[in-house]
Amino acid sequence: MTTTEASDRYTTLPDGQTLADTVVALQDHGFSVHVVDDLYAARQAVLDRIPPGASVMTNTSVTLDETGITEAINGEGSAYDSARNQLLALDFATQAQEMKAIGGQPDYALGSVHAITRDGTVLIASASGSQLAAYAWGAANVIFVVGAQKIVPTVDIGRTRIREHSLKLEDARAQAAYGQHSRIGKIMEIHQELPDRIHIVLIRQAVGF
Repeated sequence: MTTTEASDRYTTLPDGQTLADTVVALQDHGFSVHVVDDLYAARQAVLDRIPPGASVMTNTSVTLDETGITEAINGEGSAYDSARNQLLALDFATQAQEMKAIGGQPDYALGSVHAITRDGTVLIASASGSQLAAYAWGAANVIFVVGAQKIVPTVDIGRTRIREHSLKLEDARAQAAYGQHSRIGKIMEIHQELPDRIHIVLIRQAVGF
């Protein structure tokens, strides 16, 4: 498979029936889902779900950046209690455990995922795993904002998407942002969730990795 073929395989948007079937499968697995047409609608769908004053952690995500959600939560004049801004004020060398508590137990943890299977499983890869504790249990509420191109047929193809597509793009981003390579340190799979805890905003556009 050429690089172009791999890219096309993982960036093509699903047809309407596949999208609809995936939404039903996610709901059957305990996720709530909101399908939107564009980045602006995605931002509004997220902000409408978060009450003013809530503690919110924006985990590193190209999707959150591109939708403007990162700025809306962490920017000057925000109506929210930004956990990200609290972390930036601390020193990891001496306050790591405090930072883990702040980032791992917010009212709302925001981020994206790397693949969603048609039968309703969500996959998230991470170099360090710093966001995974909040997603798995720590955060009271989780909101994933996801481009519909990340819908895949199976978990195995989801893992392949992470290796062949997401990692390459994230590695380039990490080198530009931090001067270091990225890696797949941990992959989290969510097969079933308690109702009303994790909400997924699916965008009918290719956005993020």
